[in-house]
Amino acid sequence: MSNRYAAYTRLKLDYPAERILRITFDRPETYNSVDAETHTQLTHIWRDIDSDPDISAVIVNGVAVGAGLVVGILATGAGKAFSAGGDFELIKSLLDNPAARMATWKEAKDLVYNVINCNKPIISAINGVAVGAGLVVGILADVSICGKSARIVDGHTRLGVAAGDVACIIWPLLCGLAKAKYYLLTCKPLSGEEAERIGLVSLCVEDAELQSIALETAQDLATGAQSAIRWTKYALNNWLRVNGPLFDTSTALEILGFAGNEAREGLASHLEKRKPAFPKDCPI
Repeated sequence: MSNRYAAYTRLKLDYPAERILRITFDRPETYNSVDAETHTQLTHIWRDIDSDPDISAVIVNGVAVGAGLVVGILATGAGKAFSAGGDFELIKSLLDNPAARMATWKEAKDLVYNVINCNKPIISAINGVAVGAGLVVGILADVSICGKSARIVDGHTRLGVAAGDVACIIWPLLCGLAKAKYYLLTCKPLSGEEAERIGLVSLCVEDAELQSIALETAQDLATGAQSAIRWTKYALNNWLRVNGPLFDTSTALEILGFAGNEAREGLASHLEKRKPAFPKDCPI
């Protein structure tokens, strides 16, 4: 393992094939929820991948990344879930600490833009439950692959904050504004098959084939014409860059929501495993 990845202790890293780096969310005891340190490491690793001449694909057990030639990034989750979203301790810090809110806001922006600007193709392999913050890489990947039993939920409004992260920059582009509004406003879950049907993900496959198909896709990209693939990705991602102001606004409004009573009730209802009772009055 290259020393450039030694600091990424919250992410399980390995090489499943030559020139392919695999990133795995590995907190199965919390369904791979994203705590503060994991969020920071997941934000910064894309710059190292971008500049790594020895990597040509990545798999985030869920996604694959590659450097050098082409990079297919695969990210995945250990255990039963790709990622359950934000860790409750992280969320609590956002409620109580203005400095934590500002730091997380900056990281949330950097994470999305770092993935967009990473010159290696990214492939996500989404298994089990994928929620909120855990969906950023999964949905933003260049090729997103999910198993049939995958359950995708944005989850922000159920927590009492605006749908920030990557929702407003990518969901309408992938599945249209009507579907994006329905799923982001209601937090209704999508199966892997429904996600593919509406265009939210690239492919839906049998659960048993998820990892092999993700790896095969990464290897295809890693052995292709590298400059052609990278330039194509760069050009296509201008669809996302041009919508940067939409993303910046949504993420700022999400962070603002953590200073309000709705987010406190949303967190309390999650911890107490009950339906939330949000305040009925709204100043907006």
